[in-house]
Amino acid sequence: MSLEVGSIVEGTVTGITSFGAFVELPGGTTGLVHISEVADAYVHDVKDYLKENDKVKVKVISIKEGKIGLSIRQVNNPDSSRPRAMSRSPRHGQNLSFEDKLARFLKESDERLAELRRSTDAKRGGRGTKYS
Repeated sequence: MSLEVGSIVEGTVTGITSFGAFVELPGGTTGLVHISEVADAYVHDVKDYLKENDKVKVKVISIKEGKIGLSIRQVNNPDSSRPRAMSRSPRHGQNLSFEDKLARFLKESDERLAELRRSTDAKRGGRGTKYS
């Protein structure tokens, strides 16, 4: 079966990575669904949406140098072929003042830094541990 950009086909998820999912298409070829093309919502982990051996409908969005780019998002929502805005909802800062955005950034930054320090301390044995 010859694939063309814009075709919608069914395939099987054969592998999942941090950056997307590999899908085997009819004819034995394999393409990649990038993490940004898995769903309309923000996808933190592809495994939250897909698992190996899932049957999925995908749209072929690119074929370059033998590599096939696929999209599940564009099959489920044909209007989503346009690039997505980084922040669509107010909770991501769209309708906030600069001061509110800065306060949110500082709070989130402090939380991330505290988490990083906790995980680093745990790896070293924690504070107060004497090395002999």
